[in-house]
Amino acid sequence: MKSSACSRPYWFLHYGLLAFYVIFALFPLYWLLKVSVTPNDLLYSEGIRLWPSRPSLAHYTFVLAHSDFPLFFKNSVIVSGSTAVFVTLVAALSGYAMSRFDFRGKMWLVGLMLVTQMFPLVMLVAPIFKLFSPLGLTNSLTGLVVVYTAFNVPFATFLMQSFFDGIPKDLEEAAMIDGASRFRAFRQIILPLTLPGVAATLGFVFTAAWSELLFALMLVSKAGASTFPVGLLSFVSKFSVDFGQMMAAGILALIPACLFFLLIQRYLVQGLTAGAVKG
Repeated sequence: MKSSACSRPYWFLHYGLLAFYVIFALFPLYWLLKVSVTPNDLLYSEGIRLWPSRPSLAHYTFVLAHSDFPLFFKNSVIVSGSTAVFVTLVAALSGYAMSRFDFRGKMWLVGLMLVTQMFPLVMLVAPIFKLFSPLGLTNSLTGLVVVYTAFNVPFATFLMQSFFDGIPKDLEEAAMIDGASRFRAFRQIILPLTLPGVAATLGFVFTAAWSELLFALMLVSKAGASTFPVGLLSFVSKFSVDFGQMMAAGILALIPACLFFLLIQRYLVQGLTAGAVKG
């Protein structure tokens, strides 16, 4: 009884700190939502309030019906989804090769991939623009997919390699002894066990491409091929910023990322339990 009474303060402290962290982490999102439903005439006149006295969806209506945001939104979905799929396919195959095979120049290849992650992206904008211009890849979604794929493959490869390293080689060797080819053993035995890695790679690459601004701003100059991070700048004029519309667009931009992680969540759980055996 005494120990239970002694542990009660620690229980309150533990969950109190967790609650404080959750509130601290979610408060910016709450404020984003609050500003997005605040009419312009109340944005500054009411001062600091936890919720507007007269909430309105006018900003959402304007963003969806009277701006180019739906086009930016569609472009971002195409670019981010394509990049996530391409990078994950390449990273799964290259990560498996890096984990299972020893070949000449492997360490040099690993070092080269690490070096590519050290350069500031702003240094590469001008060379990439000069390279893409003759190929017609500027002002196009294809060019953005190519750039995002190239820059995300090295990290995604290391991420997938770490998952393959955690799977014993005996599993695929036993499958190959039973007559399966290496690719069949990889597809039917190894890959299902790395579903957490595949889902993590998909999520990481999708969010990285979804929120990227530098290349989307420098390589694309026409509105028809702009993504939503660039589109958010359209709410900033020379002398003012329409915070309500910008916050509404930001809330809408969160929806695909949330839905994407909801879709891959079951694969994360499935991958975590795929290799479980009875003890």
